[in-house]
Amino acid sequence: MTEEVSRRDFVRMAGVAIGGVALGAVGGYSILPAKETIVTKDVPIEVPEHPWTYTKLDVEKVKKRAYDAYFVGGCSYGSFEGIIGELQEKVGHPFTSIPTIMSKYGKGGTVGFGTLCGALNGASMAINLVSTDLNMVTEVVGEYTETEYPTWKPAVTKKTDIDLPLSVSGSPLCHVSVTKWCEASGYGSGSDERKERCGRLTGEVAGRAVEILNEMAEGSFALAFANPDSVTGCNGCHGDDGNIANVHAKSDCVQCHGDPHTG
Repeated sequence: MTEEVSRRDFVRMAGVAIGGVALGAVGGYSILPAKETIVTKDVPIEVPEHPWTYTKLDVEKVKKRAYDAYFVGGCSYGSFEGIIGELQEKVGHPFTSIPTIMSKYGKGGTVGFGTLCGALNGASMAINLVSTDLNMVTEVVGEYTETEYPTWKPAVTKKTDIDLPLSVSGSPLCHVSVTKWCEASGYGSGSDERKERCGRLTGEVAGRAVEILNEMAEGSFALAFANPDSVTGCNGCHGDDGNIANVHAKSDCVQCHGDPHTG
């Protein structure tokens, strides 16, 4: 533009442009050139200090929401969306400021690497957002290693309506959890049955996390999980305070390593 524009004309033209953008948005497209952007003034939003205030949730609603979300973005997104999505609806701000899709990276044990089960990953993030008591994360992860999954079945299923076989992982790792279930059930890791299993498991983990958070809200939460004997025994020598001190973990040792002191 080569000629000077008065402030009044500029405001008038800006109003027309904004109106055009609004109309374009209604029609599902933008009338602006692809490379053109609109800069708006930042509006400061008050973000409360951590942890954010939690409000008790309906466990069954969270399970169903987490199960449905699993088939959209995987296990980590499923459990995180199941919890935070319900808080967004029930509480609103500040939870509405979180894009729950940020948790999608955790599916399959972090983009398929088979490490921490994504359902645990998403649930742990949600817990940590509303509490500084990491014993609640310990409870969710620890229980997972000792619990038969999946025992919960949604009213409307995605992949199969059958009652699925159960298994205990003994580990928080996706790889171990899936493999043990496949061995127990006879279904392959790429089967619809395995996907259904992980969807139901995601719902259960998210639901259990909310049960614990509800206990926190009532002031009744108490850590019940205790390390397996194998962890306590091995850490006596291999843990941080042992004479070998080459292990820093709470997972069951002998499941993967066997017992080197027998045989």
